[in-house]
Amino acid sequence: MIELQNLVKRFGNLTAVDGVSFTVQRGEVLGFLGPNGAGKSTTMKMVTGFLAPTSGRVSVCGHDLAVEPIPAKRRIGYLPEGAPLYGDMTPRAFLRFMAEIRAIPREQRAARIGEVVAKTHLDEVLEQPIETLSKGFKRRVGLAQAIVHDPEVLVLDEPTDGLDPNQKHEVRQLIRAMAPHKAIVLSTHILEEVEAVCTRAMIIARGRVVFDGTPEELLAKSRRHNAVCVTLRAAVAAQARVELARLPGVAEVVDLAPGDGTARLLVLPARGHSILLEVGQQARSRNWEVLGLEQERGRLDEVFRELTRGSERGLRAEVAA
Repeated sequence: MIELQNLVKRFGNLTAVDGVSFTVQRGEVLGFLGPNGAGKSTTMKMVTGFLAPTSGRVSVCGHDLAVEPIPAKRRIGYLPEGAPLYGDMTPRAFLRFMAEIRAIPREQRAARIGEVVAKTHLDEVLEQPIETLSKGFKRRVGLAQAIVHDPEVLVLDEPTDGLDPNQKHEVRQLIRAMAPHKAIVLSTHILEEVEAVCTRAMIIARGRVVFDGTPEELLAKSRRHNAVCVTLRAAVAAQARVELARLPGVAEVVDLAPGDGTARLLVLPARGHSILLEVGQQARSRNWEVLGLEQERGRLDEVFRELTRGSERGLRAEVAA
């Protein structure tokens, strides 16, 4: 559905995107992550044909964007960064305008607009000027125009930016509902969104892809992946710390913030090990009074920082067209 081959974008002496290649299939939701200035929005603008690459190739549903731009763009729904809209229009007028531009047959436009209004919950603001809407409603108007023509490919730049928790939940539900029938690329700074809606995660730093895999594979890179947090009485903490550190597969035992008369120990596994069973057995065999025992999945923020460490913030600011 989407294919990028060695995509490069330079702005003068600045290389914003440096040899990015990937494909996205129908049914995939690709979470596109990276620090500010990493090249995310520039890449998405090239995928949609908004920017021409310095070199490389973009293909959408089999159509080369450089050779067949109109057939390719007909298959794309695009929510740009900041959701630019015509402020003097109402959402209804704007969606009619977009339906006409997208060449939706006249007799189908009202039904199609009604469908996307229901999906994005815009009913209560349909007749208000867009410039008077909250940031969250403007974002939803932008999402509605991106899906009004039921595209095969969706490119969403920060789709939940500015939304409250309930609105974020609704948009994520909508993305999940559309996912089996489309190829979706979404850029986000919200790491929890990757776990919530994405089937695949890609991290870009300094214009290059530094990770491409499932959210589970990304979590597995965390130092806390399969770590065990033990809460027990403070009186046995010193003994527990020593004995847990001796277990096979344990890399380190770290003291966490203690509670009232309790101690919390984080037992970190060596890479690739699962130690929950061993920690539990050790606690039972020593008759420690365990108040809590839980296994961690890992932390995406930790992995993200590790993979993007050293990115040259500010030097690779994406240039707005």
